[in-house]
Amino acid sequence: ASHVFLVDGSGYIFRAYHALPPLTRPSDGLPVGAVHGFCQMLWKLLQDMDPEHRPTHLAVVFDYSARTFRNDIFEGYKANRPPPPEELIPQFPVIRDAVRAFQVACIEQEGFEADDIIATYARQAVEAGADVTIVSSDKDLMQLVGPRTVMLDTMKDRTIGADEVREKFGVGPDKVVDVQALAGDSSDNVPGVPGIGVKTAALLINEYGDLDTLLARAEEIKQKKRRENLLAFADQARLSRELVHLRDDVPLDVPLADLGVRPPDPDTLLAFMEEMEFNTLTRRVAEAFGVAVPEAAAKATALSKATAQSKARRKARAKSASRKRKEKSSDSAAGRKADHGGKPDHGSTSVPAGAGSPAALAAARAHEALTTPIEPGTYETVTERVRLQSWLAEAREQGFLAFDTETDSLDAMQARLVGVSLALAPGRACYVPLAHAAGDGLDLEGAGEIAQIPLDEALEDLRPVLEDPAILKIGQNLKYDGLLLARYGIRIAPIEDTMLLSYALDAGRGGHGMDELAKRHLGHTCIAFKDVAGSGKAQVTFDRVPLDKAAAYAGEDADVTLRLWRVLKPRLAAEHVTTVYETLERPLVPVLAEMERAGILVDRAILSRLSGDFAQSLARLEAEIHELAGEPFNVGSPKQLGEILFGRMGLPGGKRTRTGAWSTAAGQLDDLAANEDLPEEARRFVATVLEWRQLAKLKSTYTDALPGFINPETGRIHTSYALAATTTGRLASTDPNLQNIPVRTPEGREIRTAFIAPEGHKLVSADYSQIELRILAHIADIEALKAAFAKGLDIHAMTASEMFGVPIEGMPGEVRRRAKAINFGIIYGISAFGLANQLAIPREEAAAYIEKYFERFPGIRDYMEATKATARTQGYVTTLFGRRIHYPEINSRNHQRRSFLERAAINAPIQGSAADIIRRAMIRMPEALEAAGLRARMLLQVHDELIFEVPDGEVEATMACVRGVMERAAEPAVALSVPLVVDAAAGESWEAAH
Repeated sequence: ASHVFLVDGSGYIFRAYHALPPLTRPSDGLPVGAVHGFCQMLWKLLQDMDPEHRPTHLAVVFDYSARTFRNDIFEGYKANRPPPPEELIPQFPVIRDAVRAFQVACIEQEGFEADDIIATYARQAVEAGADVTIVSSDKDLMQLVGPRTVMLDTMKDRTIGADEVREKFGVGPDKVVDVQALAGDSSDNVPGVPGIGVKTAALLINEYGDLDTLLARAEEIKQKKRRENLLAFADQARLSRELVHLRDDVPLDVPLADLGVRPPDPDTLLAFMEEMEFNTLTRRVAEAFGVAVPEAAAKATALSKATAQSKARRKARAKSASRKRKEKSSDSAAGRKADHGGKPDHGSTSVPAGAGSPAALAAARAHEALTTPIEPGTYETVTERVRLQSWLAEAREQGFLAFDTETDSLDAMQARLVGVSLALAPGRACYVPLAHAAGDGLDLEGAGEIAQIPLDEALEDLRPVLEDPAILKIGQNLKYDGLLLARYGIRIAPIEDTMLLSYALDAGRGGHGMDELAKRHLGHTCIAFKDVAGSGKAQVTFDRVPLDKAAAYAGEDADVTLRLWRVLKPRLAAEHVTTVYETLERPLVPVLAEMERAGILVDRAILSRLSGDFAQSLARLEAEIHELAGEPFNVGSPKQLGEILFGRMGLPGGKRTRTGAWSTAAGQLDDLAANEDLPEEARRFVATVLEWRQLAKLKSTYTDALPGFINPETGRIHTSYALAATTTGRLASTDPNLQNIPVRTPEGREIRTAFIAPEGHKLVSADYSQIELRILAHIADIEALKAAFAKGLDIHAMTASEMFGVPIEGMPGEVRRRAKAINFGIIYGISAFGLANQLAIPREEAAAYIEKYFERFPGIRDYMEATKATARTQGYVTTLFGRRIHYPEINSRNHQRRSFLERAAINAPIQGSAADIIRRAMIRMPEALEAAGLRARMLLQVHDELIFEVPDGEVEATMACVRGVMERAAEPAVALSVPLVVDAAAGESWEAAH
């Protein structure tokens, strides 16, 4: 019987590209990683076929171009898709050459997507009595599955039939299009119906039978919002169905009969492999054909074998000379003991003898990580103390372990330790339950019937290992675990943090959470917390999770963390960012943990009084708004406000959201308030609404919410600092966010009066003065600015004098304000439009100001253009201290997106260098204070400011010490050509210290 195989070429390309590390052709540097992966996958597909299921007809189908007939139906189709990675673009034509070298039909057709061509071939094949296998995992192709058509996911060796489709969509293949039409698809910009996801769509289609029936009977839907959306967006659903439905009537250029399988010609295929310099694959193909291995590939293979044998001999010598190793111990220098019996150098980035360059080790580890499966069901549950001691003994022997804690809360200052997980090698992990409880009722006997090690005994065994300076502890976001364990009297050190390794290597390329890193580097999807603890009202805390599920979840955390460390650590040296990690990331972890543990004292009474005052002011503003509107309405309702502004008042600039309601975003209201053509009453209405919104946010976000963050045991607020939340190195503050309290308004400053010093102490604020302008002067080498900073001049007045020819003495405040707005705006790439709005001047005048600024300080424009060029060429920019901030989409063809990223790239070396400087200061501060015999505690970091709690008698000495550390923080790594200046002051409250 005939069997037609249709390979989704685009899917193969992108899976090959993302699954394997980058690869370039040695002779000329041409990127060929995706080509190599594609060839491997196609060769494997051809070689691994069961003889009974080998294809009689085979084609690889590609998209011809981004634009197809669907763009004529809906211009926005796939409009939000980013361009392919730059290094992938030259590989597209080479991959097509690869398909032809395999003697396989290479199909693409203008005006149609590959999916439509596949659908047409599949229909024709089934009508001719053939079986069809579509080699892809793309959900859009699942509508084609039928009695004689299946899909094959070669990466997971998984066949997708009707049952698998039903598991994915909740409906059979014949109803997939209807579900997709309702749910939409954000990746393809298919709109669907707002508020309806795949699960809801499946429920509706199963109940009503099909999309047309559902839309015809939408009035019957009981849920109001769902009913309204189905009625309002019925045409959008029909449009979406047209977009997702695959055409199976494409007028094919190449008939199905011409897709007959032909065996590859050895000479043609090997010539292509040799041209690509795929030596190992060339040898494998030659051996399969029983022909001589081409000379170049043979030489490369011989060299590889010789290197491997040499490496094996050196390993054998090292093994006999050193203490006994465990079979699964790490092969990195940081994870092994030295031959003389000493402990590992945890800061080292060297590689083992014979392992080649750091880049080679990194590439080998990346490949190993993607090809070694993760099996959570295999982890041991340790319930006996002797077994825990055995695991810890192995950790002590090999000098490292991956470690994670499980708790009953995300708040490290209040969480209870429920269990710990350990990993010693990839796939070798365990979970140690410590405080799990049986049943759902009150557990008066402690742990019920669950067998587990008593907490105090486990901590007694864990403490010496976690505190041993000779044993490296590897974790993900270890600041949390360190803060938690400090409450149990354990100081965990030394550490390696995979989150920070990723941050130092890949800032700007994606997130740094463990789940995302596991997908990116290991090709693994981690167990979701809701899968073990439930979700919504049914969710339980981790101490109530059954031990088998807890062991799989927690053991996976430790196992994944260890594997990530093995992948990421060698890249530090290979990519020359070791110093960033070792001096700016890892040493900051214990410093921040200590700051979070200290917390800051807050006066509840002040917050309560402010909430009352704000409530009265809000009531007054609301009355004014109602009077100006001529009717009462809910000011906090965007929908009602939009109807007043753009409906009844008929103000210009109204835009509707996807739900059909008027948009009342802050930017739109700001534009209305600045529109001098509007009637005075309308502008006053908008300005009063903006004032109401600002005050309402202060009340809800701070005066009402902050008391809920006060720790009942300490009476303090313990904010949490995220080290890897921004691309530039700036810290972020959460739970609560203390970095966004507005200080330019009297109400915002009043909130800071609630943060107080305890009796006998003062709060000291130390703030860098204009640090980003100083860094700009240094980086761009602007002599006028450098001279002004060196002389201690008022930089904004000096700028105004330089630009407008106005003497500094007696300068009008408005002139200085305009110069200040330009100074700071330039750093953030402000446009003429933005400056015009900020200064309330015509755009032409703002543009003239900016142009005059560049004329007076030409080095700044030179810096900007050079930075943009660098970012476009290498995909990243660097700070003065070597931190890389990546912009992988900076060459986007979308002008708006590209312009935004160019502005970000210009600002990043400035803001990032400032962030690095304050990080360096924070890392040095505890030791400096201790050396000076001072008892001050560092409590908060807010951008360029540090806040300390200081005994009354040590205020002046502390300020002097802090200034010294902060002003010299860049040294000796960077000798700035401008001085850093720190303003310090003390007071009873945070506000009083300014």
